[in-house]
Amino acid sequence: MLTNELLNGYRPDNNTWDEMYETGAVRQQYSGVVDFLQHLSMEELGKKEEQAKRLFMTQGITFTVYNSGEGIEKIFPFDIIPRIITAAEWNYIEKGIQQRLKALNLFLKDVYNEQFIIKDGLVPLSIIYSCPHFLREMVRFPVPYDIYVHIAGIDLIRDNDGTFYVLEDNLRTPSGVSYMLENREITKRIFPDLLPLINVRSVMEYPNILHKNLVSMAPRQNSNPTVVLLSPGIYNSAYFEHTTLARMMGIELVEGRDLVVDNHRVYMKTTAGLQQVDVIYRRVDDDFLDPLVFNASSALGVSGIMSAYRKGNVAIVNAVGNGVADDKAIYSYVPAMIRYYLNEEPLLKNVPTYQLGNPEEQEYVFKNMNNMVIKKTNESGGYGMLMGHTASDKEISDYQAVILKDPRQFIAQPTISLSSAPCYMNGKLQPRRVDLRPYALCGPNGIRIVPGGLTRVALREGSLVVNSSQGGGSKDTWVLTV
Repeated sequence: MLTNELLNGYRPDNNTWDEMYETGAVRQQYSGVVDFLQHLSMEELGKKEEQAKRLFMTQGITFTVYNSGEGIEKIFPFDIIPRIITAAEWNYIEKGIQQRLKALNLFLKDVYNEQFIIKDGLVPLSIIYSCPHFLREMVRFPVPYDIYVHIAGIDLIRDNDGTFYVLEDNLRTPSGVSYMLENREITKRIFPDLLPLINVRSVMEYPNILHKNLVSMAPRQNSNPTVVLLSPGIYNSAYFEHTTLARMMGIELVEGRDLVVDNHRVYMKTTAGLQQVDVIYRRVDDDFLDPLVFNASSALGVSGIMSAYRKGNVAIVNAVGNGVADDKAIYSYVPAMIRYYLNEEPLLKNVPTYQLGNPEEQEYVFKNMNNMVIKKTNESGGYGMLMGHTASDKEISDYQAVILKDPRQFIAQPTISLSSAPCYMNGKLQPRRVDLRPYALCGPNGIRIVPGGLTRVALREGSLVVNSSQGGGSKDTWVLTV
């Protein structure tokens, strides 16, 4: 029986919250999956793992890792055992993310206009103006519907007591949602009878919700506005995602060279001539968006697009300049934002965070580096991190020297254990650390969060780093209906 062959050999860490096991017993939300797996032999389970690998290969589900300036395209590692979230847990997560994004949108509107939160002393002016993603070009900029964050990926972790924490807010061009969708499609193929049996909520409405939100942002009164997805091109690490989302939404995938601005309007080049564009879902970073305003050497953007944006002739999603709100130095102020703008207590907790530009906090961190994770405030993908509990004395000393050159660009957080979840590896179940990135869509009609998200997995035993660029993988995320 599979329970004897797999589950009895499953050994989660006693000091870690395990998503499947609690004091030696299977949690209620996993009982249906365990019962189902009991009827599969080891050979059958191995075949399903191989089937999943073949499907990922044949469908070209890839990401690109950049190392020494070279882009290496890889198949995204996928674990076949789902991560399961109860209806009650999801309800709590959903309300917490909605609250957080309401406050972050209000913060962005405020910081680019009246700056009340700065004048009232809740967020230091120096933190804002030293952020490379605070764009003076966006000051007093008329952003449609006052929505700055249309698409967000909020990274959540669970500590050893089961509490959910927000690890970081991804508000610029959050990636990974295509893997959430493809993971579900693969799961349907390898376990066709299991999802309806367990009553799992669907994530497949994400492209439809996103498309409706994009259409609703169109400035022209047009029954069929033109929406495009602007990609940097095939060498971008998330290009697979760009093509997937454009295909699922039925919109054109374009690059900067496919668009032109004339008389403060954006047009797409087609075989039938120029076609006016109403909404741009851009996956190009701010700095490369308009060479007339930002990086003059950029060949990825469109000359004059910011003038069309300012005139209100085109909507850009996500709004330009919103990176100031996902700067990791700003992250520690989000609970205060929630209290300030919403007069509410935060539902989701922040991980305690130390600003290394603050001399007292820097001194404390330097004395406790072995228990800290140090991050660059504007880096992503797991790059530039120091995991203190695994670093050598020399690595810590070298990193301290780097910090001292520009302390504002670093924050520190205590090492959070991350919860573990069962993964099928080498013919048996093994606990591996996981996080969760739910995706939120903000439009004129409110905030929608698709019930699921991308569960990222640290595939190496003992590792806490889940980023795909650092050797992590993913698994399907199931939210139960009841």
